[in-house]
Amino acid sequence: MRVVSDPAELAAFAGGAFVPLLGALHDGHLALIRRARELAGQVVISIFVNPTQFGPGEDYEHYPRALDPDLDAAAAIGVDVAFVPDVQTIYPPNQNVPVPPLPEVATTPGLEDAHRPGHFAGVCQVVARLFDLVRPTVAVFGEKDYQQLLVVESMVEQQGDRWPGLRIEPHPTVRDPDGLALSSRNAYLKGDERGRALGLFRALQSASAAGHVEAAQRIMCATLQQHDLAIDYAVIRDAKTLEPVRSFDRPTRGLIAVRLGPPRRVRLIDNAAIGLRPV
Repeated sequence: MRVVSDPAELAAFAGGAFVPLLGALHDGHLALIRRARELAGQVVISIFVNPTQFGPGEDYEHYPRALDPDLDAAAAIGVDVAFVPDVQTIYPPNQNVPVPPLPEVATTPGLEDAHRPGHFAGVCQVVARLFDLVRPTVAVFGEKDYQQLLVVESMVEQQGDRWPGLRIEPHPTVRDPDGLALSSRNAYLKGDERGRALGLFRALQSASAAGHVEAAQRIMCATLQQHDLAIDYAVIRDAKTLEPVRSFDRPTRGLIAVRLGPPRRVRLIDNAAIGLRPV
């Protein structure tokens, strides 16, 4: 595996599959890379903790970083190129790196957009910059960050001329055997917090048995409260637009964000398809 930090070296690897990562790789990240390997003969990953997608008081400075183990894991599963830039490479002091126009799914649902102001501006800024540098034909994103997945899909659709032929490939959320969605932030969980974090998956499971949207949302909230989780949101939304729905007459998604630990130290998200149901 080749490790590069100079964008000029990426030109020789354009046209393959790409997986942009923050780092602290776990089995969920490795699943994305394996899917990328299935889709193209050449796989490029990036490892970059992007400061512009972290808001004030968030965990940018303390976000888990483990570059050497990450590179070892990537090499072991066949990554061809690991792009490991520094902040000055992505955001050169003498160059404006604009934020692309944000699609509606980044600004109107009232989910991550409401609870992390500026987050999707930073995501779109860095992802667009990475696409410009790497020039992939397909990029793999996990469904665990579901709103982010839709935002990136919409951004690429809106700017098709900028990245001709680029396709975004979703990958299902990877979970531990007990259902907890894999996340780098799980490393923050202490003591009984991991057991409490299982409330997200249990809430989604319980919601799937409800016959009505309002009931599903009440069940999710009750389950989360039983696990002593502070709720940012627990909602059922249209699976394509993330707009509110009144019935299960179309593909829908249950989406949850919670905080736990003093003082609400850890923030976790999860989601699942609820599926079509009779009106």
